[in-house]
Amino acid sequence: MGKKHHKKAIDSLTQRITEHQEKIKLELEKDFPDEGLIKHWNKEISAFDKSIQQALKRLG
Repeated sequence: MGKKHHKKAIDSLTQRITEHQEKIKLELEKDFPDEGLIKHWNKEISAFDKSIQQALKRLG
């Protein structure tokens, strides 16, 4: 996979992290936030971050 692919993946994953952070923010504003859902989104953010780090490593 070329540099263009990795850069596109990084951009996409960064956008997904931003979306998930917004979902968490909105959920926490509720009277009774769904902690399980927040935990799920945090796990996905961690996975996205790990993928970004791998892509950055491959870019050199």
